[in-house]
Amino acid sequence: MTYFSLKDINNLEHLYKINLINSCSGYKSANLIGTKSSSGIENVAIFSSITHVGSSPPILGFFCRPTTVTRNTYDNIKNTGVYTINHIHKSNFKDAHHTSAKYNSNISEFDKTSLKAEYKANFHAPFVKHSPVQIAMKFINEYLIKENETILILGEIQGLYINNSLITEDGFVNLSKANIATINSLDGYAFPKLEERLAYQRPK
Repeated sequence: MTYFSLKDINNLEHLYKINLINSCSGYKSANLIGTKSSSGIENVAIFSSITHVGSSPPILGFFCRPTTVTRNTYDNIKNTGVYTINHIHKSNFKDAHHTSAKYNSNISEFDKTSLKAEYKANFHAPFVKHSPVQIAMKFINEYLIKENETILILGEIQGLYINNSLITEDGFVNLSKANIATINSLDGYAFPKLEERLAYQRPK
């Protein structure tokens, strides 16, 4: 096995280090966050840090990079209090990846890709049309990570839209049936298949 000490890691070429550290933790979720500014400009951006925080209440979290530069998603969430989370799938992952490009706040990524916005139940933020899983979120809190100035955003699920064929009798959402994407590092896309569900484990 190749070994990297902390000293080795700190001395790595910048891009090599980013790729190494972003990929060593394993596969990550691949989602599009949809927002709309107070002035009505739609925004959609890819995130690979969305994670389950709790079920009661239903809370999801994600990380924003430092706000030393403009972060349209963060600004829109703070100004309007709502956003959407939309799963990426095999038919749109290349357009989803393009939303990582840094457009000005007056330009909508929906206009620069084939992704389409749609609105449901008078929710202010746009969903991504045809996404197999769409989640309406309300901002509830943020926490500054002092060690690197990133921000943990917590949101509560306000509504959940899931394609009927993905939901099993016990509530499990079988993402593999919809070819949902996952991300390795910043740019490696995979489409995992469910191997097996294992029963709840108790001590032997």
